[in-house]
Amino acid sequence: MSPSRFSPMELKAANDLEDASCSQRLHRDMWPLDEVDPSKARFPCCIVWTPLPIVSWLAPFFGHVGICREDGAILDFSGSNFVNIDNFAFGSVARYLQLDREQCCFPPNLAGHTCKHGYKHTEKGASISWDDALWLGMQHYQHKSYNLFTCNCHSFVANCLNRVSYGGSLGWNVFNLGALILWKGQWVDSMSVVRSFFPFVAVVCLGVWVAGWAFLVGWASFSLLLIGWFLLGSYCIKSLIECD
Repeated sequence: MSPSRFSPMELKAANDLEDASCSQRLHRDMWPLDEVDPSKARFPCCIVWTPLPIVSWLAPFFGHVGICREDGAILDFSGSNFVNIDNFAFGSVARYLQLDREQCCFPPNLAGHTCKHGYKHTEKGASISWDDALWLGMQHYQHKSYNLFTCNCHSFVANCLNRVSYGGSLGWNVFNLGALILWKGQWVDSMSVVRSFFPFVAVVCLGVWVAGWAFLVGWASFSLLLIGWFLLGSYCIKSLIECD
């Protein structure tokens, strides 16, 4: 009796089933996260934000961001060739957004992607776990020169999100990351709101008192230039701002 033979289509279907099963096991094996604990600076699988000195005084929607490991430790790109671990630059966390690992793609092999991007995701630097993505991102940015306008903390976090294809997207950048934390981020407490906006209100009041409407015109121009720069670099001339 001749041995059973399988057609190429049957073999492909079997391989796809095995890859899907392996991916499902990886998702099932993800251990539960601890609760967010601001008192201990523990924010498992969160994006965190804090105001920047001077910059946030003039534009409170700009700030410093980091991304957290599964144990809650914060990683943030805060200087050339340097990624902070568990020592968030520029003060304690003011806002945070916890992300869902179920929306990540952790391919066990080249054919095991759960996102639609497949090999394109692999080229971005696919990871097998959340912490693996952050470790790879950290290794990559420890060889980067920091620049507030072209390669900053937002670039680092966007790079990590692209490594896990968060939400099925490989298009995370400085602009949409900032919009995400701005609209969906939760305040740690009422004092965080005060320290984020009080300097801005004080500067605006002082500026209007000293210079009148001219100050407001200058402030609006400054804000629009900042927004325009990051919008241009994120969507029009992508080589301006680094997220890879």
